[in-house]
Amino acid sequence: MRGPIEGVHPLLAPVLYSFQMAREDLDKYTTGLPTQRLWATPHGLRSVAFHMLHIAGSTLRLVTYLQGRELSAAQLAALAAEASPGTLSRDQLLSAMNQSFHDAEAVIRAIDPSTLADARTVGRMRLPTTVIGLLTHIAEHTQRHVGQAIATAKLARWL
Repeated sequence: MRGPIEGVHPLLAPVLYSFQMAREDLDKYTTGLPTQRLWATPHGLRSVAFHMLHIAGSTLRLVTYLQGRELSAAQLAALAAEASPGTLSRDQLLSAMNQSFHDAEAVIRAIDPSTLADARTVGRMRLPTTVIGLLTHIAEHTQRHVGQAIATAKLARWL
């Protein structure tokens, strides 16, 4: 309930709102978490850092499909690396996510609303969807992983 975004069609705005909320929530819930706890896997859950990297990477992968393109070898390698433990700091993780959102926002803002029903496919299985379907999925997927990151961050504080 943030009102319209100037220059953005109302059917494109929800995904941009999702990015705004993800930035705010992950900044808030990761404040004060040292790098070691960002990468912790309490009770076998995926780490906060994994979710942040996955949000960044999946956003760009889904935007690639939104543009009607296939994933590059670099994108596939980044996907495989997301699950590996790392040492990126909170600031580096937030920066990667912000850059991903920035790049995605530029593509989304340029979408012609008359193409929202245009067909798209996703993944190796070429799952059928539409431009609006992908936009909805990007927003949903982002928020799903934000929630998981928040829950994990709360647990990681008690380690």
